[in-house]
Amino acid sequence: MFTGIIQTLGKLRCLTPIGGDQRIHIETQAGFLEGVHIGDSLATQGVCLTVVELGATHFAADVSGETLQLTTLGKLAMGQNVNLEKALTLSTPLGGHLVSGHVDGVGVIESKQHDARSIRFRVKAPDDLARYIAAKGSITVDGISLTVNAVQGAVFELNLVPHSLHMTTASSWEAGMRLNLEVDVIARYLERLIGHSSVSKPDSITEAMLVRCGFSPV
Repeated sequence: MFTGIIQTLGKLRCLTPIGGDQRIHIETQAGFLEGVHIGDSLATQGVCLTVVELGATHFAADVSGETLQLTTLGKLAMGQNVNLEKALTLSTPLGGHLVSGHVDGVGVIESKQHDARSIRFRVKAPDDLARYIAAKGSITVDGISLTVNAVQGAVFELNLVPHSLHMTTASSWEAGMRLNLEVDVIARYLERLIGHSSVSKPDSITEAMLVRCGFSPV
């Protein structure tokens, strides 16, 4: 698990084909990999990867064909910056929200607009993810925990303040770019629980029960 709070930027060194898959090599800042071991998880552009090679300022991870197909990792350019975050520990402040590093789909930036010192983005998500995205809810974009400002169908709006822009790859986002999206895991589990509550039980989570508890239907 992760929090979506980016800890540093890495740089893509190379992608090496291995047996039909790819091995991704990432260069990092000095000191970032202290305490990291072979087999540990690192979120890279929002994708949970397992470290298989490790140096003082670089690591490598294997990327399956499915991950290459469902994320932007296979389309990264050599030397491109990537967002990095170490796995959550019990002593890590949960500054963002719970992030699994399992990308649900790829969105496309529709527009970019400056708003004082912040920048507003409109992002088009895959249609099948739209129901999981709510105004003022959380979403992970290229590994960054962000708050959704507004939603119109499958298009949602983000507002990034200067600190977020400086600390992440968001400073280079432009219209037309593709971004890894992970919806709030709570929304996915809630939908599944409601969808499988065919028999009403006192402790079942149903839409009627949520309404009784004060939640408004969408």
